[in-house]
Amino acid sequence: MTTFVDRVELHVAAGNGGHGCASVHREKFKPLGGPDGGNGGRGGDVVLVVDQSVTTLLDYHYSPHRKATNGKPGEGGNRSGKDGQDLVLPVPDGTVVLDRNGEVLADLIGEGTTYVAASGGRGGLGNAALASARRKAPGFALLGEPGDAGDVVLELKTVADVALVGYPSAGKSSLISVLSAARPKIADYPFTTLVPNLGVVTAGSTVYTVADVPGLIPGASEGKGLGLEFLRHVERCSVLVHVLDTATLESDRDPVSDLDVIEEELKSYGGLDDRPRIVVLNKIDVTDGQDLAEMVRPDLEARGYRVFEVSAVAHKGLKELSFALAELVGEARAARPKEEATRVVIRPKAVDDSGFTVTREEESLYRVRGEKPERWVRQTDFNNDEAVGYLADRLNRLGVEEELMKAGARAGDGVAIGPEDNAVVFDWEPTMLAGAEMLGRRGEDHRLEGERPAAQRRRDKQAARDEAQDEYEGFHPFAGG
Repeated sequence: MTTFVDRVELHVAAGNGGHGCASVHREKFKPLGGPDGGNGGRGGDVVLVVDQSVTTLLDYHYSPHRKATNGKPGEGGNRSGKDGQDLVLPVPDGTVVLDRNGEVLADLIGEGTTYVAASGGRGGLGNAALASARRKAPGFALLGEPGDAGDVVLELKTVADVALVGYPSAGKSSLISVLSAARPKIADYPFTTLVPNLGVVTAGSTVYTVADVPGLIPGASEGKGLGLEFLRHVERCSVLVHVLDTATLESDRDPVSDLDVIEEELKSYGGLDDRPRIVVLNKIDVTDGQDLAEMVRPDLEARGYRVFEVSAVAHKGLKELSFALAELVGEARAARPKEEATRVVIRPKAVDDSGFTVTREEESLYRVRGEKPERWVRQTDFNNDEAVGYLADRLNRLGVEEELMKAGARAGDGVAIGPEDNAVVFDWEPTMLAGAEMLGRRGEDHRLEGERPAAQRRRDKQAARDEAQDEYEGFHPFAGG
């Protein structure tokens, strides 16, 4: 049964925003008391949070689909909908978040570090929030915006100070078990260790962590054995320790050739040339092992390596090794740049930044891309003519129509708002012919010729009164004498 997983593909979906409510306040003797529709609630986010108690991605291996809750719709009486609850997913320290193309989105290191993998959709405004001096009783509300949805890849890179590398059965697991309180599985056959083991070592006043990286054999960087799966766990380590077997039973192997092979694999993997190295000649408790260690030690020291002869079984040479590692770890920590407090950088948009683009794609098709117009389209109920008019009014104020004219669009041309796979396409009619901003009060249209009926009736009544007054003033009963 799988107990350790260090790479998963996670399918995340944030919550959708709740729809706004279109409602009119009604009570006795006051049937039309004005709009009182509440706003929809915001959808919940999907948030990754580093939790030190989590050491594997196993839960997401078995349950890769995760979704936050939706926001509740608004209600009458100015009651806003409840926001959706965020979905918090704990991940191990050292988790890297990537997209499906391999681009790094976030590197999560340190307890409590968070990353929003999917943002919840905005809630739609109710008609109470849409009311204005020009639009006193909107008969529509905005729809809730869909939440983000997509796939992210989680890769775990062990956060440790020291990495033990070497051939299978070189004694790495035995070494970490005597240096720390870790209790990995130990046996006398290759690939006993199938997952990285982590142990905490105390040497004097220095406390550091040691990781046992399994499965390195010739061709590991190309996918052979288990090396490619676990080489990523070496990346974060400050010190590399070559554990060489001085009592191997294979006739074609020796400590020097083992070192060369592992170094070649580390070089092929890349990015590890600057890490200090220490060589550990293990299993000197075996007679032949002690002799071989004394034979190869001068050659290794001539290459510039610090060499330690140890026996994990007999507990020989462990103290000197642990303090030497503590010294290197201390130097690496001192050389790191000091962490500064996170600065909040505010980059306001330029005053003349319209926030959208208009491009001509075909002879009679223009595409509008931008955060605002795309969001407005998603929140529009196209079954409501008044909502469509409101959308046209907003787009015109944003300057979309002006840009379409500059791009050469003519009446009847197609205009697509949004990406190719999810766009709203309509036939464009300039506002000089038809536009929402030319609408006055609800039910009236200034484009119609002639005066409004009510105004015409008032004019007719006033003319009748004037005519009657003129007739009265021109009548004199005693004019004939």
